[in-house]
Amino acid sequence: MTRHAGSIEIPDMAAGLRFSLNEIPVPMVYATHRIIRDCNDAFAELFGYERADLADKSFAVLYPKISDFIRTGKMWLEHLPGSRSYYDERIMMSVTGQRFWCQVTGKSFQHSDPFAHALYCFQRLNRPTTSPQHALTERQHQILTLVSQGKTNMRIAEELKLSVRTVESHRARLMKITGCINSAQLTSWFVHSPTSE
Repeated sequence: MTRHAGSIEIPDMAAGLRFSLNEIPVPMVYATHRIIRDCNDAFAELFGYERADLADKSFAVLYPKISDFIRTGKMWLEHLPGSRSYYDERIMMSVTGQRFWCQVTGKSFQHSDPFAHALYCFQRLNRPTTSPQHALTERQHQILTLVSQGKTNMRIAEELKLSVRTVESHRARLMKITGCINSAQLTSWFVHSPTSE
């Protein structure tokens, strides 16, 4: 460490350090073209697998429905290009079939093909996946998720490739179903709604 007038210069202690995925304390996975190539123990444990069981498996095995896997892929394909980071929240499924909410953050390392090389971090969310009082459609769940992230109707419409009017219609239906009068109440209902599981 060297001193300068009015400041202290501290060497970059992290320069050159490298870590394996398994040394990272949060669920992490490296994938190519949505195929799991490596993950850490925390990621495998999150879904109830052994690490070896997930090697070279498609992310599709972690989704309740193949349509969820396809829809999420389309959404990420739109937002990941250009080596950017992106996140969303979605329902995933463990090896035993238990469904749970996850926040997923990903970063692509290839500008031209966002799925070619990507790193993802998964965090389990304490949020019910079903409600005994209200059976929502898949599209309503999708829009409710985006509303809970504070996104506007216009932003939701862009992400889901819908018209703003269609999103407004879905939100109006959700308000009626839940008895909420604004987005804040709708988000609170979403987060705190009791689960039947």
